[in-house]
Amino acid sequence: MPTTPEPKLITGNANKPLATAIARRMSMHRGVNVGLVDARVERFNDQEVFVEVYENVRGEDMFIIQSTSNPANDNLMELLIMSDALRRSSAKRITAVIPYFGYARQDRRSKARTPISAKLVANMLVGSGIERVLTMDLHATQIQGFFDIPVDNLYAAPIFSLDIKEQFKDSLDQVMVVSPDVGGVARARELAKRIEAPLAIVDKRREKAGEVSEMTVIGDVTGKKCIIVDDICDTAGTLCKAAQVLLDEGAAEVHAYITHGVLSGPAVERITNSVMKSLVITDTIQPTEPVKAAPNIRIIPTAPMFAQAILNIWNGTSVSSLFDTPTLEPIYEGKFKG
Repeated sequence: MPTTPEPKLITGNANKPLATAIARRMSMHRGVNVGLVDARVERFNDQEVFVEVYENVRGEDMFIIQSTSNPANDNLMELLIMSDALRRSSAKRITAVIPYFGYARQDRRSKARTPISAKLVANMLVGSGIERVLTMDLHATQIQGFFDIPVDNLYAAPIFSLDIKEQFKDSLDQVMVVSPDVGGVARARELAKRIEAPLAIVDKRREKAGEVSEMTVIGDVTGKKCIIVDDICDTAGTLCKAAQVLLDEGAAEVHAYITHGVLSGPAVERITNSVMKSLVITDTIQPTEPVKAAPNIRIIPTAPMFAQAILNIWNGTSVSSLFDTPTLEPIYEGKFKG
C-alpha cells in the first residue's frame, strides 16, 4: 500500500496542457486536488537546462510528465535533469510518464556504423534515477527490453476503436482498416479486431531512403471507408500518397488514425490539401496552432487514460486492464458523443 497520501506530478515544458489535463482528471478520480508540483524548468543564456523544485518531495511517489518531442534533445535533457533533482531531493520513487518516446525510431542498426540511440536513451533515463517508465505506442515494442526497469506501454487502439464506433456507427460494415506498410500489420490487426473490420495492407517499395517509388494495395478496398492506422505521422508524405493510392483502387473515402502527430515541415499543408477526409491524432505531442486550425485534423485526448494508468501504478493495480473496452469506456464516457 502507498505510504504517501497522494501521487505527486511534475512537468517540464514539452506538453504542459496534457500534464494539466492529467492532474485535473486525477483530481476528479481522487476527489481531492492533485496539482502539479511547483517548480521552474528553464534555460540559462547558453541554453543549459536548470531545474528547481519549490516543494518538499522527500519520500514522495513522483511522476514526471514529459514527452521527448520536438525539440527532442531539449525535452530529453529536461526530463533527465528533473529526475536528478528529484532523486537528490530524496523522492521515494520516480516514474517517467513519456507520452511520446523520442528516438524510438532508432531501435536497431539499419546499416553499418550507425547507433542504436533508443538503447542509449534508455541507459540515460535509468542512470538519472528513473525507476519506471509509462509511455504510449512505442514505435518498436522491443524497446521495452532495452530497460532493466518496468516499462508500461499503453495503446491508442482502444481509444481509437471507441471513436471509430461513434464516428462510423451507421456504416461500420463498410469500414476497412489499412496498414500503411508491412511492419505495421500487427497494430492495424489489433484495431481491426476491436471494431470487427477487414484488413488491407499498402506495400511500399523504395528505390532509396526517404523516397517511395511504388505502392501496391494488398486487399480489395472497393467501396470501403478505409482507415489508415499508424503510430507516427512525421512529414505526412507517405500517408497522403497512400490515401491517394487507396482512392485510385476504388475506396469510397479515406481517413487516418495516428497516435503521435509529429507533423513536421510541410505535413499540415499536405494533409489539408490531401484526399483524406480526416486525420485523427492524440495529444501525446502538444499540437501547434496550424495543427489545431487544420479543418481535417481532429485531436483525441489521452489524459483520461494516462491519469488512470498513473493511479493504477501508484495503487499497485493492473495497468493492462486499460486495454479492455469495458474498463476504458467509463473513463472516456461522453468524450466521443456528437
